[in-house]
Amino acid sequence: MNQDQMDEDAPIFAIAAAAELAGMHPQTLRQYDRMGLVIPGRTRGGSRRYSVNNIRQLREVAQMSADGMSLPAIARILDLEQSVRSLRREVSQLQAQLQADAESRPGARVFAAGTTGSVITLRAGRRVRRATEVMIWRPPHLRESHLDED
Repeated sequence: MNQDQMDEDAPIFAIAAAAELAGMHPQTLRQYDRMGLVIPGRTRGGSRRYSVNNIRQLREVAQMSADGMSLPAIARILDLEQSVRSLRREVSQLQAQLQADAESRPGARVFAAGTTGSVITLRAGRRVRRATEVMIWRPPHLRESHLDED
C-alpha cells in the first residue's frame, strides 16, 4: 500500500469524531456496538475506535432505520451481507485454485471405456458417443469353452 492509500479498516476515529462523520449522537454508536450492528476496534484501554468502513456501515444503518426498518432486521441484513461477501471471496479463491490446477496440468488426459472393455484416451473437451450395446460379462470359468461341455 502506498502513502496515498488509506486502510479503510484501520480503527482511527474516536467515538466523537465517528459520530460526527456519521451524523449521529455518540450514544447511538454505543447502542449499535452493544447490538452488534457496527463493531468498532478497541484501544488497549478499551476505548472505541472506528474505521472508514465502520463510518460507512453507520450511515447505511441510519439510512435503513430512516426507511423504517427495525434494528433486529438491520442486524440480520448486515449479517447476510457479510455472509455473501465471505462466500464471494471463497468462490473467487476456489475459481483461482481451479484455474491454477488446470494450468499446471496442460494436456491432462481423459479416459473412457470402450465397448470391448479397453481403455480409450480422449482429447480434453471431446465428448464420447453413448453406446447402447449391452455386454454380458461372464467369469472366466464360465466362458464359451466350458459351455460346450453341456
